[in-house]
Amino acid sequence: MKRESFKSRLGFILISAGCAIGIGNVWRFPYITGYYGGGAFVMFYLLFLIIMAVPVLTMELAIGRASRKSTMLAYNELEKPGQKWHIHGYFALAGNYVLMMYYTTVAGWMLSYMVKFLSGTFEGLDTAASGQVFDKMLADPWEMGFWMLVTVVFGFVICGRGLQNGLEKVSKFMMIALLLLIVVLAVRSMTLDGASEGLAFYLKPDFARMKEVGVLNTMAAAMNQSFFTMSLGIGAMLIFGSYMGRDHALLGEAGRIAVLDTFVAVCSGLIIFPACFAFDVTPDQGPSLIFVTLPSVFNSMAGGRIWGALFFLFMAFASITTVLAVFENIVACCMEKWNMSRKKACILNCILVALLSLPCVLGYNVWSGVTIAGKNFLDMEDFVVSNLLLPIGALVYLLFCVSRVGWGFGNYRKEANTGKGVGIPNWIRGYVTFVLPILLVLILVLGLI
Repeated sequence: MKRESFKSRLGFILISAGCAIGIGNVWRFPYITGYYGGGAFVMFYLLFLIIMAVPVLTMELAIGRASRKSTMLAYNELEKPGQKWHIHGYFALAGNYVLMMYYTTVAGWMLSYMVKFLSGTFEGLDTAASGQVFDKMLADPWEMGFWMLVTVVFGFVICGRGLQNGLEKVSKFMMIALLLLIVVLAVRSMTLDGASEGLAFYLKPDFARMKEVGVLNTMAAAMNQSFFTMSLGIGAMLIFGSYMGRDHALLGEAGRIAVLDTFVAVCSGLIIFPACFAFDVTPDQGPSLIFVTLPSVFNSMAGGRIWGALFFLFMAFASITTVLAVFENIVACCMEKWNMSRKKACILNCILVALLSLPCVLGYNVWSGVTIAGKNFLDMEDFVVSNLLLPIGALVYLLFCVSRVGWGFGNYRKEANTGKGVGIPNWIRGYVTFVLPILLVLILVLGLI
């Protein structure tokens, strides 16, 4: 069976960026940027993005493009006889399932809130009342389950249409719409009265604040954010490498994905901080920012109902593009490993992912008393993916690409440099072989601490 491929280079870049761009770009990046010194933090973030995330991204893409296989079988094509690197393929696939066990629920929250804003649910509500709307949604398993199911079914229907006619076509539309929406929202927020104070807090380098919270803490936070923002370690990017053409070298393609991801993260702050400061609201981190603080901010704006609906449409696109990318990885693995048709793989996984998502849905209501190591289902699933599977997986991909007992640096560099564009220099070998693994281990240790 002939392997599918992207219709255009733009499709590859937008879909890969869509996978990287997710909820963390919006509810984590702006907050920690402001907390750790604004522009001072951004400088460290960009540094670690360039020296850590981009090299590992080229490795994941290189493994995919060289093997022309999915996450499960890529190692089998490239490893030497008798080696066991392919065992990581099973853990990577498991990581995709665990990620979707909670991500589908959170994506459903975005859809629910978009409809709530359109229907006028939030009109006239202050922060406390907005918090009650969020609590009411969490307490209702039927509402949560419905929107989770809408997300899952929509995602697998799109994947069932194939790479070009389904995933590429829909993701390109969503990503272009997302980029337009975020620019419109950022311009609206920055033109509010009092927005300049929020912009200064967000972007002006504040070395005094960075010194207050600790330079090492700032560097650790920047390192964490730059790595996790790219969704590396579970093969979510590898699958798109396997669909790529060989016309362009991988360093430039990885850089473009990183630029788009960073653009969305930075623009999210341009929406949130000017708006919060304009209406004298303290910006929080995490779900409370998105579902409690911002609805009350939009209510304070003229035309807030429309701006709120547009914001949650943007958030829905950001989360669903990630869902589509991960679903495609899961479907491709099932098609290749167990020789399924695309249609059968989509139907079976639609049922499986919906069932696996139920603990997260019920963990806020029916099973609210059930915890694992003191965490609810969503927090525990997020911990397993973010603090274990992503950093360990990225370390395995790295070692496979630089180790003589793996694929090897020469093979990796040859594949990465195939095509037009900037190549990976040979002198980087010492850095990616000895320094970068230490940085990834540091991220793993920091996450566990």
